Amino acid sequence: MRAVVQRVSRARVTVKEQATGEIGAGLMVLLGVGREDSPTVAASLAEKVANLRIFEDEQGKMNRSLLDIKGAALVVSQFTLYGDARGQRRPSFISAAPPEQAAALYEEFNKALRGLGVTVATGIFQAMMSVELVNEGPVTILLDSDKQF
Repeated sequence: MRAVVQRVSRARVTVKEQATGEIGAGLMVLLGVGREDSPTVAASLAEKVANLRIFEDEQGKMNRSLLDIKGAALVVSQFTLYGDARGQRRPSFISAAPPEQAAALYEEFNKALRGLGVTVATGIFQAMMSVELVNEGPVTILLDSDKQF
């Protein structure tokens, strides 16, 4: 599983000009599911996201987590995180999970986040979505369950 995690003051996703998910302060999470991923991987990555210390404490240091600030997460599926453009101009998505597997693990990730006490808003799986966000800092972290980066 791969995630692009951005610290936001607000974020929103719309489908056909209708908001499907919206949050205030918290994290925007673009989530990609790989072929080898499992429910265990989804739960582990959700725990990592919820506890990632990227919010400032009273001294201005990134020392607080999403759980600490009682923030929300807007999670949007994004298979293009598995796009491989090495040596070519058109990305290959062969490493991305097929839609049925990806949808199930996307839901597992969201369920695990909710189980940790995080308010989760989402987009619509496989829909053409527009995402708006205000990245605070800016702070953007890349996570990969295989620890490739």
